[in-house]
Amino acid sequence: MNNKTDNNEANSRPSKRVLCVTSNYPRWQGDSTTPFVHNLAQDLTKLGWEVDVLAPHALGAAEQEILDGIYVERFRYLLPERAQTICYQGGALMNLQKNRMNYLKLPALIIFQWLAIIRQLMSGKYDLLHTHWILPQGFTGVLAAIPLNIPHVVTVHGSDAFSLNGKFLTRFKKFTLDHADAVTVNSSATKQKILSIAPHLSNLNLIPMGVSASQRDSKRCADLRSQYKGDDGPLLIFVGRLIQLKGVEDLLHAISLLKENFSDLRLLVLGDGPLRTELESLAVQLKIDKQVFFTGWVEPEDVINYISAADIFIGPSKHTPDGSTEGQGLTFIEAMQAETPVIATSIGGIVDVIKHEKTGLLVEECSPEQIADSVLRLTEDKNLANSLVDNGRNIAKNLTGDTAAKLLDKLFAEQILKKSQSS
Repeated sequence: MNNKTDNNEANSRPSKRVLCVTSNYPRWQGDSTTPFVHNLAQDLTKLGWEVDVLAPHALGAAEQEILDGIYVERFRYLLPERAQTICYQGGALMNLQKNRMNYLKLPALIIFQWLAIIRQLMSGKYDLLHTHWILPQGFTGVLAAIPLNIPHVVTVHGSDAFSLNGKFLTRFKKFTLDHADAVTVNSSATKQKILSIAPHLSNLNLIPMGVSASQRDSKRCADLRSQYKGDDGPLLIFVGRLIQLKGVEDLLHAISLLKENFSDLRLLVLGDGPLRTELESLAVQLKIDKQVFFTGWVEPEDVINYISAADIFIGPSKHTPDGSTEGQGLTFIEAMQAETPVIATSIGGIVDVIKHEKTGLLVEECSPEQIADSVLRLTEDKNLANSLVDNGRNIAKNLTGDTAAKLLDKLFAEQILKKSQSS
């Protein structure tokens, strides 16, 4: 009787149910935490997957909730709640660099994350485990998936590959990559870095993360342009976290150089982060604080309106001392989708989508002079700007969240079938 019941339950279990484990997920509706993992979960549900998300808890967040149709469970790893400071607010890597005391909290995060994954997988509800970032999610995922014989896919986003490069942590990365059933990377640069860590990796898949297909509000774009654009000079825009990796200080120096050419140049800085106060002070020091507007975070659906209202999108990313670089750069795709010409640095995964003089203009990192020259070039050469927009729009069509979800859908199904046949 019990065997029959067990069989019935097994037969009725969804055949496409995945547990997604991440350290970066919106803590509540309207949170400023980058939503690309959340967007991917939503795109997978459209393809028939039942996606549950497991993420670390944070002060003020619910332990369990349904967020835009996605079930989210947040595990506690320290008490009191305010002591949980490793994740969010810029990400784990930044928080570790900013406060070395967070390293003392890592063992608790890893242990409680592993226990939470084990508990979820032992429920028998899931056909596949999908972890984001090699450490710690990929590592704890391996330790949970192997003994429970659950297929496990690790998605690498770039920062986890390029940073944390000590011999000790690199061994943990290699162990994780070698013992995952499949690994996905978001760019050719990330792929090359992963192969330098685990050269014999057999199931490595290049699946760029995509952006949501956003619709512009023409009236909103016109209102924003009227609000921010000066009488003389282009309206420029940057979108991203205000951290060292994004190189916003180089952009501010470029604005200072461009003052000689335009009496009323304007720059919108969309985003927030630990360097905001420092960057605002730099703008005052450079005497460009009247031309630079720090807006903070805006609603995700409104970002395309801001980008569309601008004349040029600039992403001056750079390498950081710990080896981090831009793994992919989704905001560049958003800019191409918004039909705004792009200026970007020639590093990391950016070059996969920004091809010099085809889909954007590339400059060297830490080069305010080259940024300024590129702004002048696009302002003076409208034919070039229009050509970049046309080519960029065509590229962006193939870099949507739907496209990434379809590739993952196929990979997930293959791994579930492979695991079932080997059992």
